Amino acid sequence: MTFGKGRKIALGTVLIGLSAVAAGCSATENRRGYMEAPGMLEAIRVGVDTKQSLQAALGSPSAMGTFSDSTWYYISSMQEDVLFFAPEETQRKVVAVNFGPGEVVQSVQTYGLEDGVEVSFSRSETPARGRELSFLQQIFGNIGRSGPIGPNNEADDPRNRR
Repeated sequence: MTFGKGRKIALGTVLIGLSAVAAGCSATENRRGYMEAPGMLEAIRVGVDTKQSLQAALGSPSAMGTFSDSTWYYISSMQEDVLFFAPEETQRKVVAVNFGPGEVVQSVQTYGLEDGVEVSFSRSETPARGRELSFLQQIFGNIGRSGPIGPNNEADDPRNRR
C-alpha cells in the first residue's frame, strides 16, 4: 500500500495531534510548601538546637502554634493535576518541632498524609441578634419613616415624625 504525498502529510498531522492530546492527559506534579534537603530534618538535635539555630538551618516555619509560638510546623505536599479534574494530593509531610524552656527543641514529630483527618464543616447559619421581621414588616415597615429602622433610632420616636 502506497500513500500519496497529501496522505502522508495528513497522516503526520494526525499523529502529531494525537501525540499532543496524549501529552495533555499526563499528570502534572505540583510541589508546595517547605522543600527539605535530604538529611536536613535528621540533623535537628533535641535538647541542643534552639529557635535561632533551627531557623538558620531550616528557614522560617510554614506555620506556628495557634496560641503560642512554642511549636513550629514545616509543611510540604505534592499534588497531581490531570486536565480539568480537581487536583489530588498524593503526598503530605508535616514536621512539628516543639520547643521547651529556653526555646530549646524538646521534640520532633513527623506526620504524613495517612495521619490526616477529614473535617466536615457545619453548614448551619449563625443566628443574628436583633428583631425578626415578617415578610410584610420587611416590605411595609419603612413606610412613613424618615430614617433607619430599629428600636433605638430617633426615627422610631413619634415626636420626631413630621
